[in-house]
Amino acid sequence: MKPTLPLLAVAFALVAAPVSAGNTLIPAGRRVAVAKSTLTVAPPSEWNKLGARPGRNSETWTIDGDALNDLTFYGGIPAGKTLFREVDRKNRPLPKVSATMLVTDIPALVENSYRVALNTPLFTVDTLEPALFAGRQGVRFTYSFTRPGEDLPRKGEARAALVGGKLYMITFEAPRLHFFDRSVEAFRKVADTAKV
Repeated sequence: MKPTLPLLAVAFALVAAPVSAGNTLIPAGRRVAVAKSTLTVAPPSEWNKLGARPGRNSETWTIDGDALNDLTFYGGIPAGKTLFREVDRKNRPLPKVSATMLVTDIPALVENSYRVALNTPLFTVDTLEPALFAGRQGVRFTYSFTRPGEDLPRKGEARAALVGGKLYMITFEAPRLHFFDRSVEAFRKVADTAKV
């Protein structure tokens, strides 16, 4: 049986449609504001913006799905606020951005936030170095962690800076085996375009 034009059109529409409702294709080469903030990037390649956000001032992009590569933007998180939405504020409160924190305190904030939000004891900061981020003095760090219920270790890389007392950060995470090395350069190219 030969497919008809309407059936082919429906098939192509399904293939081109985002995986889940609320996802948006971010085109290559256009500067976009991220995480409901003044943080902007101009991705050199296409990414998919996920509809779900980890926190009020954040958003996540992916190439192949957030389980395989996860690029998260944190835009202007003020003092007294958390990276993620609170899960159990009374018994396990998330750490908050502090007005007195230094850029070297950011990796510890990320580590402690992951330990509470993901309920994982397996998180290590592997490297930490000064770096420019969005034209400001900031920090670049790498980390490793394992999600509960998974045996697959994950690797992450982040760039961050404090601007006007607010935290701006981009993180990239993927399984250590194959996926991190495959897509980390795409993350770095996006991070290199960041402006506040």
